[in-house]
Amino acid sequence: MRSFKHIAKLIREKRVGHPKSYSQAELSEILGYKNGQFISNVERGLCNIPLKMLRKVSEVLDINPEGLKQAMLRDHDATLDSYLALQEGRAGRALDEESAIQEA
Repeated sequence: MRSFKHIAKLIREKRVGHPKSYSQAELSEILGYKNGQFISNVERGLCNIPLKMLRKVSEVLDINPEGLKQAMLRDHDATLDSYLALQEGRAGRALDEESAIQEA
């Protein structure tokens, strides 16, 4: 399962704490989206900020680019850990099933 919780938290904190206190719809519009649902989805951890939008998000919300990068890297690490653990679990179950077949 993909993880977007760090970027979600960062975007929400910066949007709400910004001097202009943008609504989700306002921020979505500034970023070129017609629907406020985009930022809602980001803040709920359902999707990530597209790479082509990172600079604009950084500028609009006054986010240090390094902070944005770190949040995305933490999410990427969590995603990889999740996939690897899932694959390990499948591999472990396959080995258990194979051992049971051989013992029978």
